[in-house]
Amino acid sequence: MWIEHLARDIGALGQEENTTPERALDQMSRAAAWGVPGCSASLVVLWREVVAPDGTGRHVVSDYGASHSDLSEAFEYQYTTDQGPTVEAVREMRRVRVSDVLRDQRWPGYTSMAVQCGDRSSITQPSKLPGEAEDRVLTFGVHSGRADAFDEEVVTHLTALLAEHAAMALHTAGRQADAARESAHMRRAMSARTVIDQAKGIIMHARGCDADTAFAALREVAQRNRKRVVEVARDLVAENTGPQPRTRGRGRRG
Repeated sequence: MWIEHLARDIGALGQEENTTPERALDQMSRAAAWGVPGCSASLVVLWREVVAPDGTGRHVVSDYGASHSDLSEAFEYQYTTDQGPTVEAVREMRRVRVSDVLRDQRWPGYTSMAVQCGDRSSITQPSKLPGEAEDRVLTFGVHSGRADAFDEEVVTHLTALLAEHAAMALHTAGRQADAARESAHMRRAMSARTVIDQAKGIIMHARGCDADTAFAALREVAQRNRKRVVEVARDLVAENTGPQPRTRGRGRRG
């Protein structure tokens, strides 16, 4: 069935190699805008719960993807004023349906902006991310510039399914991004260690000292020049392994 097919497509976005949560959000919003009946634009938001010193909690935006720039503008207005279907969905952790924003009295400050940005009707579904990220919530919203654009029996079920698959996909994409960052950090650390060992070897050979004395010399130069040890080491290695200047010999006179 096409509903399950669309849900699988959105869920698969988090499985793609080198996919980041930011890219996945953008792709999900575009897929929903194209695939959901009656939908002209989609908004997918990743939220993180923060707790104040007094124990009260609120959700802040980690990132979001919108299939249309006008919907981005409308959402930023919602977030700033704390009025609108998306912020209410995450605050109340329940589905929020808008048949026609002009007939809706819940957010009077949002009505004008919504009409201006083509957000007449919408369905927004929250979903918690699985796994350890208990403070992370995703809201999946489908929006239309027409009133009463969505078949409630079809789209309500669909948004719940898409939100669930999107949350799982973002969880996977987040873990992949964390693993990629850790791998890059390890590569940088290994590279730094290698160049420092090379620089120590150069100093040990030149001064006839041991490894600890050579490292102390590197650190002293780094402190004096307000640089990191690895930067001083790279400079030293480059000076000693780069191309050497040629010296022109004198020809004998006949």
